[in-house]
Amino acid sequence: MMERSRKVVVGAFVFTVAILTVGYIAFGLVTDLIFASGFLTGFVIWLFSKQQPDSSELKVPYWLTLVIFIGHRVEEKVAGFFNALADITGVPTPEILSVPVIALVLVSVGAWLLIPLLIKRKLTFGYYLLWTFFSAMGITELAHFVLPFFTGQPYGYFPGMISVIFLAPVAWWGIYRLSKKPFYYDTIDQP
Repeated sequence: MMERSRKVVVGAFVFTVAILTVGYIAFGLVTDLIFASGFLTGFVIWLFSKQQPDSSELKVPYWLTLVIFIGHRVEEKVAGFFNALADITGVPTPEILSVPVIALVLVSVGAWLLIPLLIKRKLTFGYYLLWTFFSAMGITELAHFVLPFFTGQPYGYFPGMISVIFLAPVAWWGIYRLSKKPFYYDTIDQP
């Protein structure tokens, strides 16, 4: 069972608030609310989760989700996701080299890249990050299917939508593996 010190819980909360604050500065309220769905959900589920599966059970879902996420980001870039989002929200797309965008990428994606190391060491903060990663990929990215309703056009493709068909289910698999009782608990207290 996962034990959390007050220091780790406060650290995870501060990290969540920091990500959402930088997201707000970079992209505005509407886009930040979309980001919040993954980060806040990941934080809340992590707070109440009791499982701490071995890194070997999480390795494949993590790496597969990460690879598909990279492909998803390529699709978003090529298809003009941020311009389409700016058309909906009225908030101009920030420069990619702006301080808020660089900070958002370094902090969120940088932290997600540390997950394998942290999980291998069974560090509680690593499990928090993994919950935010899988929640962001499996929940937040579903916004690609909602955003077409706000374009003023007939429902159709929204940049990034195709890769989410693959990304979200793999993240859901990760959520399942992260939340299920580890196999080694089945042998405890057996006669």
